Amino acid sequence: MLTTLHIQEAQSNAVHLLHFREIIPQKAAFNINMKSLCLLLLLHTSLQLQCDKREIRAHIGGEFIIVCKYDRRHFLFSKKYWCRGASSSTCEILRDTDGIANTHYTHRLSILDTRRGGLIVKVTNLQIEDTDVYWIGIDKLYADIMMSVNVVVTEVPVGKPRLWPLTPLVDGPTCWGKPVTIRCGCTRGTDVFYAWYQHIHHKRLLLLSSSDLSLHCGTVMEDSEYYCSASNSISSEQSDTLSVQVLMPANSSCIYVVNIQGKNKCDVTKFGKLHETLNILCKIQ
Repeated sequence: MLTTLHIQEAQSNAVHLLHFREIIPQKAAFNINMKSLCLLLLLHTSLQLQCDKREIRAHIGGEFIIVCKYDRRHFLFSKKYWCRGASSSTCEILRDTDGIANTHYTHRLSILDTRRGGLIVKVTNLQIEDTDVYWIGIDKLYADIMMSVNVVVTEVPVGKPRLWPLTPLVDGPTCWGKPVTIRCGCTRGTDVFYAWYQHIHHKRLLLLSSSDLSLHCGTVMEDSEYYCSASNSISSEQSDTLSVQVLMPANSSCIYVVNIQGKNKCDVTKFGKLHETLNILCKIQ
């Protein structure tokens, strides 16, 4: 049988259930209103300040320019600024249209108000540490008008490395058993790491981590091929092959021929008749 206590508990649960059902629509309506308010604020900001870039990717040493338009009816004489930081409320102002600037950016950052509803921001000589979130702002009572810009700065991709001798080859030093040094270098790329590899017996061996390869009798005991690798954090390239043909292996008085990009680098005109056979071989190269 139902007791008075059971009836009272059932009535209490029913009241709580009705109250809960009333709260759910209220919370849903509140969330919808908040979303609508956020959208209205974003729309209002976009109408007052519009910029041609929101995402920027650039290389070290590069630059970028952002062109914005603002509502000149309301903000013609307002201060405009460029600031850095993840949050618009705590970002650090680097430069403004009143002439105040962070000393670190004095020569790299400019902001120009054209007074015709146009705003131009230019940053030059970009560095890796410039990667961050930035804001273009307009000074406004109670709440500034602000628009975020994401800037990512990366290394300059490396170009194909070329090889050239540091030791003059016109006198045929390799045909006299003298050492030569070959340098590897790129005309494009930042923070480039160089390494030399040797192809021998169908294997690739890392010789050294350097831009210079030194060849001499003690190291060129058999025919071999070499190449240089240039790389940084975002790309890598490989040079043409450097081939070495050993005509007379020895520890001190060897004779070898170095070919860079298929060109003969052995001058044999100074050999005597005793080396006639080797002269012919060098000329063939």
